[in-house]
Amino acid sequence: MSKTKKIVTLPGDGIGPEVTQEAITVLKSACKKYDYEIQVEEKPFGGVSIEQFGTPLTEDTLDACRNASAVFLGAVGNPKFDDNPKEKRPEAGLLGIRKKLQLFANLRPIKIYEPLIDASSLKPEVIRDVDIMIVRELTGGIYFGTSDEEEDLAFDTMEYEQHEIYSIAKVAFDIAQKRRKNVCSVDKANVLDTSRLWRRTVTGYAPEWPDVTLQHMLVD
Repeated sequence: MSKTKKIVTLPGDGIGPEVTQEAITVLKSACKKYDYEIQVEEKPFGGVSIEQFGTPLTEDTLDACRNASAVFLGAVGNPKFDDNPKEKRPEAGLLGIRKKLQLFANLRPIKIYEPLIDASSLKPEVIRDVDIMIVRELTGGIYFGTSDEEEDLAFDTMEYEQHEIYSIAKVAFDIAQKRRKNVCSVDKANVLDTSRLWRRTVTGYAPEWPDVTLQHMLVD
């Protein structure tokens, strides 16, 4: 396996460039310790890209991301674009790159470190030893809505196909198998047809992971 990796950075807007710069400094230090080398290529994204090229996500940026070992995103968003059409807003770049690169799984770890336990507004006895990994689906459902400004009409359609649910469930079960072997699938199956499909699909998939316990929870 090559020890040289290409990373594309998308510093984006606001504090994104500052955060990205410091993060890459830390990453380079870690790579040096483990005898890795990274080649960093920076590309415009979000509001910065709109200002330069009139679009939040250019084909050049997209191609660079496709050919990289990893992509490091800083931040997107700028109030100056709030009144733009949705395709000319920084967030459109975020949705676009998710869809084009099939970035369907968002991992959000919640882990409490003892030296920081008093920094939380929650009582230490409540959060001590908390270690949760949230696996969130990113490319289906209501993310890609439709609107008709002339008719003053807008709608966000919640639509899922079974293969999309399988994909995100596999990520969750894979991670659970390496942790405490427990998956909690969160849905709104008491109201939404899509959630009933979700629950039925995840339940049917669970036997392929006999050592992982599955439980369901309503989102509210």
